[in-house]
Amino acid sequence: MSSSLVFLGHSTVLLDLDGVRVLTDPVLRRRLTFLRRVVAPVSPGDHAGVDVVVLSHLHHDHCDPASLALLDRDVCLVAPDGAGDFLRRRGFRRIVTLQVGESHTVGAVTITATPAVHDGRREPFGPRAAAVGYLVGSARTVAYFAGDTDLFPGMRELCPDLDVALIPVWGWGPNLGPGHLNPQRAAEAVARLRPRRAVPVHWGTLFPYGLKLFYADRLREPPRAFAAAVAARELPTEVRVLAPGSGLTWQP
Repeated sequence: MSSSLVFLGHSTVLLDLDGVRVLTDPVLRRRLTFLRRVVAPVSPGDHAGVDVVVLSHLHHDHCDPASLALLDRDVCLVAPDGAGDFLRRRGFRRIVTLQVGESHTVGAVTITATPAVHDGRREPFGPRAAAVGYLVGSARTVAYFAGDTDLFPGMRELCPDLDVALIPVWGWGPNLGPGHLNPQRAAEAVARLRPRRAVPVHWGTLFPYGLKLFYADRLREPPRAFAAAVAARELPTEVRVLAPGSGLTWQP
């Protein structure tokens, strides 16, 4: 059985591993606070039949309750420590919170929380929950979803046999704040992780109203710069730059 993923935009990726459909950080709407989606909208079919959702942290562009409400209310939400009450107050019933190193199993897939260097507080007045990434794996294949993070100690030892890594390479605006990877630091993450394939995420999807005209390069250049930086290091990883809505399939 092959495994596959579809990049739906920003940090939203649909993984299908051994028949288990895992959706990461769903942002499925055309508008989000002061941001708008600048690529084609997400089709309902792109998130149908999801078995489990993983949330890396509570920032608005990673945890959008209105997007979560478009899914089955009984879908399992896996979230970082401290996020449970926030999600329960919004009507979600099946919530599993994980600290770094803890795991939860859904069918043939095990989801394990990994470190992240990022402030997970829900601004402006929301709870301060942890920020994490996830290893999502079956007996035959393993994917790493970094969430939002900078480089961190232990990244090199995170997983010795990664089939694919979803690596953030930018954000949603002209500049990056702390706790993010730019294309060059994302290439360093690949050097440490050594996945067979790397897919750049967290780029080219959301942008503040009115700024696209002035900063259009921020929407297209980060993944190219990332691919070039990985190539310059002569790393064995295959970089797959996917436009939102496109995907890839691999044989474990």
